[in-house]
Amino acid sequence: MSKKLSTESYKGVRDFYPEDQALLNYLCATMRSVVERVGYVEYHASILEPSELYKSKGADNEEIINDQSYTFTDRGGREVTLRPEMTPTVARMVAARRRELGFPLRLYSIPNVFRYERPQRGRLREHWQLNVDLFGSRSAAADAEVIAVAYGLMLAFGARESDFVIKVGSRTHINSIAQDHRLDDAQTKKLLGLLDRKDKISETDFDTGLRELGVNKSVLSPSNVPEDIAKMLQDFGEAGINNILYDPTVVRGFAYYTGTVFEVFDTHPDNNRALFGGGRYDNLTALFDDEALPGVGFGMGDVTIKDFLSVRGLLPPYTPSTQVYLAVVAPELALRAQTLAGALRRAGVNVAVDFGEKKLGDQIKTAGKHKIPWLVVVGEDELASGTFKVKNLETGAEEPVAEADLPAYFKK
Repeated sequence: MSKKLSTESYKGVRDFYPEDQALLNYLCATMRSVVERVGYVEYHASILEPSELYKSKGADNEEIINDQSYTFTDRGGREVTLRPEMTPTVARMVAARRRELGFPLRLYSIPNVFRYERPQRGRLREHWQLNVDLFGSRSAAADAEVIAVAYGLMLAFGARESDFVIKVGSRTHINSIAQDHRLDDAQTKKLLGLLDRKDKISETDFDTGLRELGVNKSVLSPSNVPEDIAKMLQDFGEAGINNILYDPTVVRGFAYYTGTVFEVFDTHPDNNRALFGGGRYDNLTALFDDEALPGVGFGMGDVTIKDFLSVRGLLPPYTPSTQVYLAVVAPELALRAQTLAGALRRAGVNVAVDFGEKKLGDQIKTAGKHKIPWLVVVGEDELASGTFKVKNLETGAEEPVAEADLPAYFKK
């Protein structure tokens, strides 16, 4: 006897049953509604990219390429990679048509991305990620707009200001500190890494790292706010947004960030972590041409935002798209039930029809398992009289409804 295959999915990825898919659809629909309201338009691309697209980013991308990418050789001998992030793809696409595109250019996408890393809370080997990018402007107002979009997304998911904090940093300010202390490129990279890991190491180790670089800790005081960041925070405060603050240790991991950077943090004690972030990158298309193109943006993953909503009881209840289940008393009535279903569907009601192969009680259980709210019994008597028993599967209440009144009954 042959060995049966496991029903488990590949480690670190997810199966999306209807309830899971409904939640993902809700997350994506909310994301779309917020960013489109601000003028961002959707783009997409293949999940496969030539591996050189990621390798050419150099040392900045070594961990992703060497340790986290799903890379293989196709049948034509070409090395390809399942996209681990969307940033190189959008840079490629914008560079390809920069003469035809209008700037400032507001783009968004919600792709599936893949990284081979240890699955843990808030991090899997695949996830869906909203990517928001604004190209063609060096204005501080562009940075502020992108941060405001992130803020608006959190509110759209039902969050209050006290539920999260947006921490803003400045790569420009850190680079100035590095220059003032005469740090070379390697030392500057070490400083950025030290700041990025501050919350993951002890205060003693952090202080030791600064001393080894010869950096005075006082220059990294949160009270020493760069002028451009101070102006931004003042503008946000005047706009009624009060949970944005300056944090010099927010630098983001990638070297391509050049200016303002930010991260959104959950304030809940059970999920006290960074949720998502982004910042300014003014040379993203350098891999493809010599004309610098300024940009600013961020990425928001579905896994971390789901955790955020979960600890606060903000996950929406599952509601199936099917509104009505027709329970058929006998198999020979299934086609007549389909005729009734067709009339309801034309009236805008979503209907599923049983085939009458099981007892009525079992059909009711089936509708319950699917969480369909209404059930209509279709039998000879009902078809002859034109009046049907409608059962509310949540309350168990039943009432007779004339066939002509069924569409209005389910749409009330």
